[in-house]
Amino acid sequence: MKNFAAQVLLVIIYFLINSRNGIEASTHDNNIDHIKYRIPEEQPYRTSYHFQPPQNWMNDPNAPMYYKGVYHLFYQHNPYAATFGDIIIWAHSVSYDLINWIHLNNALEPSDSFDINSCWSGSATILPGEKPAILYTGIDHNKHQVQNLAIPKNISDPFLREWQKHPQNPVMTPPSGVEENNFRDPSTAWHGKDGKWRVIIGAQNGDEGKTILYQSEDFVNWTVNPNPFFATDNTGVCECPDFFPVYINSTNGVDTSVENSSVRHVLKISYLTKQHDYYFVGRYVSGQEKFNPDVTFTGTSKDLRYDYGKFYASKSFFDYAKNRRILWGWVNESDTTQDDIEKGWAGLQTIPRQVWLDKSGKRLIQWPIEEVENLRNKQISIIGKKLEGGSTLEISGITASQVDVEVLFDLPELENGEWLEDPSEVDPQLLCSKQYESRSGKIGPFGLLALASKDLTEQTAVFFQIYRTSNRYVCLMCSDQSRSSLRKDLDKTTYGTIFDIDSNLKTISLRSLIDKSIIESFGDGGKACVTSRVYPLLAIEKDAHLYVFNNGSQSVVISQLNAWSMKQAEIGHKGNINCA
Repeated sequence: MKNFAAQVLLVIIYFLINSRNGIEASTHDNNIDHIKYRIPEEQPYRTSYHFQPPQNWMNDPNAPMYYKGVYHLFYQHNPYAATFGDIIIWAHSVSYDLINWIHLNNALEPSDSFDINSCWSGSATILPGEKPAILYTGIDHNKHQVQNLAIPKNISDPFLREWQKHPQNPVMTPPSGVEENNFRDPSTAWHGKDGKWRVIIGAQNGDEGKTILYQSEDFVNWTVNPNPFFATDNTGVCECPDFFPVYINSTNGVDTSVENSSVRHVLKISYLTKQHDYYFVGRYVSGQEKFNPDVTFTGTSKDLRYDYGKFYASKSFFDYAKNRRILWGWVNESDTTQDDIEKGWAGLQTIPRQVWLDKSGKRLIQWPIEEVENLRNKQISIIGKKLEGGSTLEISGITASQVDVEVLFDLPELENGEWLEDPSEVDPQLLCSKQYESRSGKIGPFGLLALASKDLTEQTAVFFQIYRTSNRYVCLMCSDQSRSSLRKDLDKTTYGTIFDIDSNLKTISLRSLIDKSIIESFGDGGKACVTSRVYPLLAIEKDAHLYVFNNGSQSVVISQLNAWSMKQAEIGHKGNINCA
């Protein structure tokens, strides 16, 4: 009730402020007017509790931040169509809880020679004196990519509704050794021990992808470092770089500028050629302006990713209200462009995730923020249920098309797992395609059948299979979309990953957030994440079902299963209050 009351208060305050300023909440102050048309009323794939704009195209999350008690999400948006367009702007929404959102007027739109052809991705930094600043990529009059600075017109406004562009824009232009059309996406800046600000920009030169480091004493005049901060061969452009510290021995988050012996650093790169977000854990050597990752990029399944399904152009921020680092990620569609045009929209954001370094110090753990649990409604529980090989059990009594389900499985002895010669030489995605849920193994496949039809003609299987190797045990986690829909014109790629498990492991957990056309799954407490988009023909709304299954020859036990129907989040506006 507290979060709901806060959200109602946010709506009222916004309406009163606009009324006091002589602005009707349903009008637009911006130069670009949204094209208003009725999107189809029948929307079986439009989500109930994931963030998306009222209509049209959305991609990268930009500059998420917490400011004066309000969470902000800026995002890439085409105001004219449900497809990526020649003009991209910064749309803007605000929230008190990261789940319920109000759409505000656009924050940044093309207006000057330095961004006349689009306002692309960027980041926010809170400067001393609690002054927010945005660095963003502008597509200039020559179609070159340059970096620009914007600041709020009124820093006392918690909604940050109006932004002004700095008169010295562009503040950064492509340096030598960087292609003019592949120089973009400035990161959140960090403050060094020498008092200088630092920021990294994604770039490309030929087949080399890299991030370029800039320094500034005043956040306006920037100097480029001649050596790349990070580079990889044969990858193409490094998009949307993100660089931040993580505590070694805590799940708490830490401010982006912290640098001491209690933290390690994470560098995330979005590789455009692969359409995935990869991350590296390592050591930041500030004196040398260098990041030394623990491992090098291989371009194989050995590389760490935030998510092994659909998840790209992510952005994190430090939430100092709750001392946590929050991660946002864009999830694009898997249907056709024509489908998107007919729906009137395209693109989702994942449920924000809290991230921290796991006990090994080698990888990150991700978990949905606690606020999403406030949407939980009717609950169904199953305890101590044995699943024999080949069995399927329906989880009935909940709304299976929008549900949060957590299940803890008791495992048989791990030495009963199937033999896998060398996991590092196996493509998990290929293995998942071969080990689809109907095939019998030893310990697994076992897991969930989400957005399934009653007769299982349609189903998306999210499951585990346990293997033993010469020196350890591993778990294969898969999301199989091959039978997700009877429709033929869809991308039904199967996703998967392999991760190590403790030899003394007795249980393993699986949590899935299911919402109409998206399934976000978290394996083994968030050690591995897989997000998929599916578009069932039969398993929609009340005709969607949820099952738990085991197709391994060894039985597994549902130690505890909890499933909650999820209420609809308040995203946009209600009644006559239109903050879009």
